[in-house]
Amino acid sequence: MKKAVILHGYQHKDEYYDDSFPSPSNGHWKPWLQKQLLIHDINAQTPEVFMSWQLKYEAWAREFEKYEINEDTALVGHSCGGGFIVRWLSEHPNVKVDKVVLVAPWVDPFKEDVPGFFDFTIDPNLVSHTAGVVIFNSDDDHASIHKTVEILRTSIKDIEYREFHNYGHFNLGAMGTVEFPELRDHLIK
Repeated sequence: MKKAVILHGYQHKDEYYDDSFPSPSNGHWKPWLQKQLLIHDINAQTPEVFMSWQLKYEAWAREFEKYEINEDTALVGHSCGGGFIVRWLSEHPNVKVDKVVLVAPWVDPFKEDVPGFFDFTIDPNLVSHTAGVVIFNSDDDHASIHKTVEILRTSIKDIEYREFHNYGHFNLGAMGTVEFPELRDHLIK
């Protein structure tokens, strides 16, 4: 059975505790994408990392590893979630997975924000144990995202790249919609 795990990114502490904001796994395009995959017979899950604003790698790994990750599992990571997936796959080279999509991935390239979370070595052969890895990047995202993309593109052999115009950080405010057909289409083709 085809599966997908859609991992959210970092949410600021004040937003995390503000009931006017959805939980990270229920924000932006994630619920829409989950439903789209479900109606295409892909068992899609959107894990919720408890107190994700603390950015403790062990907590993220514990939540992520609740799901069976294997060659039938596509992985989608947004922002910090994309960076987490790069680390997790780099540290688990014997795990084979389906497609991987890194949406505006972030690995704290300027080492300013999260000591320890991204202390790892990127596996240059990461793509070889997947059905392909693609980065979705927007031309108007933050400098730290562009730097992350540069790092990943120069560090990982055979990684694909797709650039979007005016999608910002791929959030509702920048995109103006919860629909993300380009991501859905990439995952179901």
